[in-house]
Amino acid sequence: MRASDADRDAVAERLATALTEGRLDLAEYELRLDKAMHAVVLGELRALTADLPLPPEPAEEDEGELVAAGRAALSPWRDWVDEWRWWLGGAVIMTGIWGVTSVMGGAMLPFWPLVPLGIWAAILVAAAIWPDENTGSRR
Repeated sequence: MRASDADRDAVAERLATALTEGRLDLAEYELRLDKAMHAVVLGELRALTADLPLPPEPAEEDEGELVAAGRAALSPWRDWVDEWRWWLGGAVIMTGIWGVTSVMGGAMLPFWPLVPLGIWAAILVAAAIWPDENTGSRR
């Protein structure tokens, strides 16, 4: 069967790989490459690479890489949930301060933590609604 340009190019790639791996010296590479470019039938091309190992199989995607990619896709939402955890921590601390000051004052003081917590919550909700400046997508 006659060799095509694609067949010659594939053999040239294998020869180049063999050269970079040290399996061929420069003179032998040039000789084989010249023969490959002038080959007429596939048998001539096979003879040029018969003593070279087969190219390695392409590595399949590792399951860990797929899981990491899935985590990266969830990362904006995860970051947003983490922000709400910080908000909850702030709410506990501020409510505790309000409770202690109310007990020490002997009367229920106005619930002042509502103002900073409300502003903080509004910012978190806005971050979820408006698109991200860099990607143009919502969280």
